[in-house]
Amino acid sequence: MENSLEKSNFRPWDMELKQFCVLMHIAQFAGYVIPLAGFVLPFIMWHNFKDKNESIDQHGKNIVNWMISAVIYGALFGVLCFFLIGFPLLFVLGACATIFPILGALKANEGNFYKYPFTIEFFK
Repeated sequence: MENSLEKSNFRPWDMELKQFCVLMHIAQFAGYVIPLAGFVLPFIMWHNFKDKNESIDQHGKNIVNWMISAVIYGALFGVLCFFLIGFPLLFVLGACATIFPILGALKANEGNFYKYPFTIEFFK
């Protein structure tokens, strides 16, 4: 198993590893087109190839950890809406849910890893 995006001959879905990792990050936006696809698609991509490449596993864990964390934060901030503080927090969470996958995709395209801030690590 190769650890580097540049040195591996492994081609998931007949793509370069960089492209696949970029697509994993961008796949979070699939939920805008098909409900829940933004959660399901990155998880399936990671789960199917996590044992075959360390880079996919690293990016996938980060993405799945962020998605679970965002759901938890969203539920907590939703409750805080009763105290009015939740509304701006939900806005910030929405901004983060848009910005973090884009930054992750840009870093993956460069062959680097971007750890999403504020992520609770469920998978290490």
